[in-house]
Amino acid sequence: MQEVCTVSQINMYIKNLFVRDSSLRRVRVKGEVSDCKYHSSGHIYFTIKDRKSQLACVMFRSYTRGLAFRLEEGQSVVVEGGISVYERDGKYQMYAAAVTQDGAGELYEEYERLKKRLLAEGLFDDSRKKQIPRYAKKIGVVTAETGAVIQDICNVSRRRNPYVQIVLYPARVQGEGAHQTVIRGIRYLENTDVDTIIIGRGGGSIEDLWEFNNEALARTVADCKKPVISAVGHETDTTIVDFAADLRAPTPSAAAELAVFAYRDFEIGLREYAYTMNRQMDNLIQMYRMRLKHYGTRISHAAPEDQIRQKRMFLADFEARLGREIERKLEAAKHQTALYIEELKGVSPLEKLQAGYAYVSDAEGNHVSSVGTLSPGQKLSLTMADGKAEVSVEKIVCP
Repeated sequence: MQEVCTVSQINMYIKNLFVRDSSLRRVRVKGEVSDCKYHSSGHIYFTIKDRKSQLACVMFRSYTRGLAFRLEEGQSVVVEGGISVYERDGKYQMYAAAVTQDGAGELYEEYERLKKRLLAEGLFDDSRKKQIPRYAKKIGVVTAETGAVIQDICNVSRRRNPYVQIVLYPARVQGEGAHQTVIRGIRYLENTDVDTIIIGRGGGSIEDLWEFNNEALARTVADCKKPVISAVGHETDTTIVDFAADLRAPTPSAAAELAVFAYRDFEIGLREYAYTMNRQMDNLIQMYRMRLKHYGTRISHAAPEDQIRQKRMFLADFEARLGREIERKLEAAKHQTALYIEELKGVSPLEKLQAGYAYVSDAEGNHVSSVGTLSPGQKLSLTMADGKAEVSVEKIVCP
């Protein structure tokens, strides 16, 4: 009966095969850097690849001191070291002892050339960008039918606004020819009633995302009649489609945040607007009521009836004041007349006659004031208080 081995035994056996192969102890491999990560421990984990294959690499901290440059995505390098098996994971990888730079990677150079050409052409100009609708009702998504991208977009959309409809166009997002399915998805959704289109996929290496650096896809995105949000890769991943899109989101979840408005915030905003509008309307109504009352008062004062009433009141008041003034004048005149009467009494002949005196006049009616003008037998007239008497002078007696 054949012996049953454990996984550890198999991995150790395979590792020994690598160790015994002297050609794998010291090799130099040329490739393009991808998925480079500087660990907090000081080790560097990265991958080198060409168009057909890739090789995982690790460079321990003790060797990184001799590294003359910082490893970055897209660099073409020559890695020197040994290839062995990491027993725990059962994977073989290259243990780098030295890394030298071999110039920019072919894919990165191709990416930069296309980017510069389309930029010079004006395909990425802000003037071409369309505004993302603020209150979208239907969102079109071009991505893989299965995977975290569509789930993340749906979850965020349901949380922010359960009334927004998500329309999925399933497309391939990796591998040769994937860009064609994305183009078909954009063109299909462009002719529907969606408000915004999201192109999304998860993160990955430059090879994984290479289909989104396609010129035909970039032109389709730029020429799309509907606003397009690009959510390809992680925040550090940048593709040609990101530049051509109307808006770039760092992640698919962020794209959903940008495309779907928060319904709860919208409701709160509406209530606040309603409260503010009602308060302003109350203030306006109150102001116009006061103004209307003021105009009513002015109109009532300017009305003919009110003018006549006011004039009548004025005339009645003036008549009363005039009557009081006349009475006062009459009283004053009566008082003055009484004074004049008393003064006249003192010089009035009648008052003298009442006291027993008489007024003497000759036959011609001339006043006789002296006996020296008289002669015996002369006729005189005596006027007294109660009548006249005709007399004749018999004798003149002088004092």
